[in-house]
Amino acid sequence: MAIQVGDRIPSMTLVKATADGPQPVDTDEFFVGRKVALFSVPGAFTPTCSARHLPSFVEKAGELKAKGIDEIACTAVNDAFVLGAWQKANEADDVTMLADGNGEFAQALGLTMDGSKFGMGTRGQRWSAVVEDGVVKQLNVEEPGGYGVSGAEHMLGQL
Repeated sequence: MAIQVGDRIPSMTLVKATADGPQPVDTDEFFVGRKVALFSVPGAFTPTCSARHLPSFVEKAGELKAKGIDEIACTAVNDAFVLGAWQKANEADDVTMLADGNGEFAQALGLTMDGSKFGMGTRGQRWSAVVEDGVVKQLNVEEPGGYGVSGAEHMLGQL
């Protein structure tokens, strides 16, 4: 069953892309005491993710922070090196990239998709959430192939 509004983000380790290389991130520590705009993409450098999803959060970062968001974070079933390169290529300095290289976070959330027909294997679905002190307050999961409710524009209307 997929995570729902009111559920706590699972305790696990993700990997943060940093200028000094990959750094482990404990989800309990990352989300505690803060309001985080978290979004998931099926893959860095993929068409919709690069053309619309990530850019929406880059463009609206100031507005999200003005409405109380402390941090904007993106997760994907990619390694930290790929996410770091994607962050740099998109000038997404306001977005913290959290690698879920083995897809364990996506599985724990119950938000996976089968991208095998595209040679991608199991990936995370496209979604966004407002997470406050580790608890999901808003959750926006896209229909397969869709993009409409998981972008920053929609999230701004929820804050």
